[in-house]
Amino acid sequence: NIFELIRLKEEKMSVKVEKQENNIVKLDIEIDEKTAMDEYNKSCRRLAQRVNIPGFRKGKAPRNILEKHIGMETIQRDALESMLPSVFAKAISENNLDVISEPYLESYNFEMGKPVSIVAKIELKPEVKIKQYKGLEVEVEKYKNAENAVEKELEGLVNRYSTLETVSGRETNDKDIVMIDFDGFVDGEAIKGGSAKNYMLDLGNSTFIPGFAEQLVGKNAGEEFTIDVKFPDEYHDEKLKGQPAQFKIKINEIKEKKQPELNDELAKKVGPFKTVDEMKADIVKYLDSLESNENEKRSANKVFQTVLDNMEVEIQDSMIEREANALKNEFVQKIAQSGLTWEQIVEKEGHDKIWAELKEEAKNRIKNSLMISEIAKLENLQITADDLDTQFSELASMYGTDKTTILKEMSRTPGMIQSLSQQALSRKVTKFLVDNNTVKFIEK
Repeated sequence: NIFELIRLKEEKMSVKVEKQENNIVKLDIEIDEKTAMDEYNKSCRRLAQRVNIPGFRKGKAPRNILEKHIGMETIQRDALESMLPSVFAKAISENNLDVISEPYLESYNFEMGKPVSIVAKIELKPEVKIKQYKGLEVEVEKYKNAENAVEKELEGLVNRYSTLETVSGRETNDKDIVMIDFDGFVDGEAIKGGSAKNYMLDLGNSTFIPGFAEQLVGKNAGEEFTIDVKFPDEYHDEKLKGQPAQFKIKINEIKEKKQPELNDELAKKVGPFKTVDEMKADIVKYLDSLESNENEKRSANKVFQTVLDNMEVEIQDSMIEREANALKNEFVQKIAQSGLTWEQIVEKEGHDKIWAELKEEAKNRIKNSLMISEIAKLENLQITADDLDTQFSELASMYGTDKTTILKEMSRTPGMIQSLSQQALSRKVTKFLVDNNTVKFIEK
């Protein structure tokens, strides 16, 4: 803490810094005997409150009795653990070390009445060199909406407001939707999960096994029949992969889509529009915004990547390993929501392949983070309260809540504040890069 740092400044503490390979720094630290002894005595008082020594009330045993009971080494280690945070903080601060990990103790020598010597190592942030990050000219492929984009949007709205009506007196066609019962078999045995009752299947947009929906065309309601299909060779279930199968089918009902007319009545159902023309104008506005946002995104990505390509940095393996493990933990949590485990993914994809992908992604993340940090430092770009407020507002909007609720949640998960701060800084740096470089749009 700050008081410990002030006290250490008043006492004698020397630090020798030796740079080693892979951005590791060795710290040879010496703490004067008076400071060490003061800490030793504090530890004696602290530990005396925790141990039971026959014949003495807690905290009342003399130092020599306590030393015999728990050992001097135990007291010395406790004193050292108490000193190390402020010792390391002072060593880092005075030597302007840009660290990325906690220091780790290699060895120490703590003898009574003598200065304490400590050997520790600490990992530094890699040195970043950016050849150029301002005044660049980059070419970006311009995004344009399709010429029939408005028509496609209108077509989607019409489909969305279509109704299903039961038909009779005719066979099914490839545009119908059918309600079916089905039971699947492989070699005469029922397929696990391969049956259903009154299942709704869109014959024109089926995601079933190839050939399944096609064999339901030309059938009548109430008709029962069997179809033959083959599971794809790349099917996810090993037992069914590439296997021929039979499905018993019963057509319960045939339905067809009835599309509404594209008129003012439909426009009133879709939104706050009085006429089709108003609805079309809103669609045009939406599509223009979509095009503009996409081009802004492409510009930012291209400028960022161009600057990233101009950056030189050697990232140590230990840094990549840590980030890869963090990514693995994120991945494990994500797949758990789908009922999968890390072991299942490893068995399917192979450990080496997955780990290589995680390490590559980790390296990319680190490079991005280092570049953002370096440019922010060079241009003195800092996160303000307004920047964080914007992040909170966007997060609240995303989850359909208010900023107060988000802030309460943030207080329970401190890591989220750091994550949002990093996002805000990334946005600020990216905007700076876009503002200070030239983007030239080219036609596709």
